[in-house]
Amino acid sequence: MTDRDTARRVEALLAARDGGAAAPHALFAGISAEEAYAVQRGVMAELGETGAFKIARKPGQPVIMAPIPRADIHAAPASLPASGLRRIGIELEIAFELISPLPPCDAPDFETRAARCVAMLPVIEIVDSRLDDPEAAEPAGRLADNQMAGALVTGPRCAGWNDGAQSRRARLEIGGRAVFSGPAVPPGGDAFATFCTLARMIGSHCGGLRPGSIVITGSLNGLPWAAPGDTAEGWIEGLGSAALRIAT
Repeated sequence: MTDRDTARRVEALLAARDGGAAAPHALFAGISAEEAYAVQRGVMAELGETGAFKIARKPGQPVIMAPIPRADIHAAPASLPASGLRRIGIELEIAFELISPLPPCDAPDFETRAARCVAMLPVIEIVDSRLDDPEAAEPAGRLADNQMAGALVTGPRCAGWNDGAQSRRARLEIGGRAVFSGPAVPPGGDAFATFCTLARMIGSHCGGLRPGSIVITGSLNGLPWAAPGDTAEGWIEGLGSAALRIAT
């Protein structure tokens, strides 16, 4: 891939974010994960500061990450305009917010020390896409499009958290209808281990992790879809709630 190829892909995604036509998924055919990350960096250089990162850590699959602009992070309860969204997926997730700088990632006691640097919180991720056909796109194409990250709605911080690995009860309602209710285990089995994986791999990508950064650790409820006018209300045992409305 040349710099010109990266620039064309970045330009197409930025135009889609600015209300233009969706980016052709074929434009991203055959790219590698490294090339997708280069596109992410190009997009974020134009969008501004990164406020959060999402990470997917599933057994048997490569670990991947994607940035979320700080401008797309909202405190609950939030009202998000439907006009700014092409697709409206709703994922309830466990997240960690960095409240002090992390220790060196190669420290032998990294996990123990890192646990004192974060607060836990419930979040709802809005899943969206700037691609014309995300289902037909190759995985690296979706990765280039920030892994379909749309927006993030954050609940209250819980500084006294003690275990991200255990199953927690959770509930999610969309449009007044329960789409998930019951025990929920984070993808990969341990949300804090997922956070630590991201911390070790991210380096300076899209600004890296710094105090105030949020890391979301994967959907507890699959990927249901919402419509303009819907509300979404999520709750995670021991953490609290997050809610939003998709304004028409």
